[in-house]
Amino acid sequence: MNCRSVARVLVAASMFLTFTIFPNDTRGQSVSTPDPHEAQPERPTVATHAGTVAPGWVEFEAGTEFDRYAARSWGWSVPVLSKSGIAPRVQLNIQAPVVRPVGNATAGVGDVALGVKWRVVEGAPILGNFAILPSLKYPSGSTSSGTGTGTTDWSLLVISSHDLGPIAMDVNAGYTRRSGNGNAAPRNATVWTTSFGGPAHGRLGWVAELYGYLGTSGPSGSPPIEAFLSGPTIQLRKSLVLDAGYIAPIAGPQPRAVYAGVVYNVGRVHR
Repeated sequence: MNCRSVARVLVAASMFLTFTIFPNDTRGQSVSTPDPHEAQPERPTVATHAGTVAPGWVEFEAGTEFDRYAARSWGWSVPVLSKSGIAPRVQLNIQAPVVRPVGNATAGVGDVALGVKWRVVEGAPILGNFAILPSLKYPSGSTSSGTGTGTTDWSLLVISSHDLGPIAMDVNAGYTRRSGNGNAAPRNATVWTTSFGGPAHGRLGWVAELYGYLGTSGPSGSPPIEAFLSGPTIQLRKSLVLDAGYIAPIAGPQPRAVYAGVVYNVGRVHR
């Protein structure tokens, strides 16, 4: 499927969701407007929320994750994400991770991904705040060193976010289609997540998530993966949030891991 065909599919899917799944006008419902200078962390969970950065504002996320594999071997990655508000309810994502694969002594820049998150509706009766996130990953990493897959990936993530009193719940489901012959990475992949988070005491908060990847086929296929992620967060100030925690495997080849990161809302950079 070429780029034009994929774009047509994404546009058609968005129109279908807007006019068939959400036929009722929700503009009369009470939907709170967040402070544009308040950080909206999408990390540390695998899931993302339906929120978007205000138009003209920029927010950065960065962290590190250390994965422990068999035979006491380690790998680590530093995901870096830039989020820019480009229109009301629309956000541009640019992600460029730094990766040191297991068994490799050197690190390098991984595959760069571009995505656009569009919050289609707010306050829907069942799906709450609902957004879609189509993205494109470029093969900018190195296949020889293991920092990239050498494939071009088209992905579509659907996002449903709810406020359950003081607790935020985010449910995601995603599909990825890759180029190539399946030797470096499976041609098709899926992900599902259910994430929760809320306040604990004062500036201290918490996150907990159950996530998984369905089994894949082909030369690089793997069995299904399920894992649990949890840890504290701390809001140092309105625009700055820190996080840390632990990832525990439940099923499949998911390594044990620890992570830590930061989210910083830079502010308005253009009108």
